[in-house]
Amino acid sequence: MIPSRPPDRVAVLIPALNEEASLPGVLGQIAGWGVDRVVVVDNRSTDGTARVAREGGAEVVHEPERGYGAACLAGIHHLKADPPDILVFLDGDQSDDPAAIADLLEPIRGGRADFVVGVRTAPAPEGRSAVPVHARLGNRLVRLGALLIHGARFRDLGPFRAIRFPSLLALGMDDRNWGWTLQMQLRAHHFGLRTAEVEVPHRPRAAGRSKISGTVRGTLGAGGKMLLTLVRERFHRPSRVASRGSP
Repeated sequence: MIPSRPPDRVAVLIPALNEEASLPGVLGQIAGWGVDRVVVVDNRSTDGTARVAREGGAEVVHEPERGYGAACLAGIHHLKADPPDILVFLDGDQSDDPAAIADLLEPIRGGRADFVVGVRTAPAPEGRSAVPVHARLGNRLVRLGALLIHGARFRDLGPFRAIRFPSLLALGMDDRNWGWTLQMQLRAHHFGLRTAEVEVPHRPRAAGRSKISGTVRGTLGAGGKMLLTLVRERFHRPSRVASRGSP
């Protein structure tokens, strides 16, 4: 008799900057979706983000350098001591629905993908996107650049995603701010990772204002960094294939 394979261990990583008001709702919704541990990276918050994260049962990592990528890298470094099989990235503002974690995991657990990106869709019954118009236009421009420069066709660059942890490490991620999501998708494309895209509902944030799409200035800054990432990654070439969970 062939022994059954143990179930994949799943961790969720939540970069958080001043999300005291919304984070408890996120952590309360994660339970029951096949997640073994949750890591919240407090990105130098000035409110009670770290406190409510601990109260919600999460492991807390502190990253004093502000930047989305810096927070993600700090969380990944923390997880290396006891690595999961699959890592899910999730925002702490309640815009992502934790119930969709199961949809992101399914292609990986089914052996069809190593990396799954959540494509943001407007939730019913509202039918209107929670992403501002200027942010959607910037997203479209960057995706067009990815197609023209890299030959990579993406439906979205949303942060809600899942990836096999060894594959993530093999990508050699190093962006420390707003080029992070694009860098991951471009490197996965060039490394030959089996990638899937799954539609996930995207809701308005529960409290506060988005650090990127909440203002035109923030969107322009993030968009400029992503355009720079498009050019920089054109000259980055993988030394080995990272597919099928290979380190």
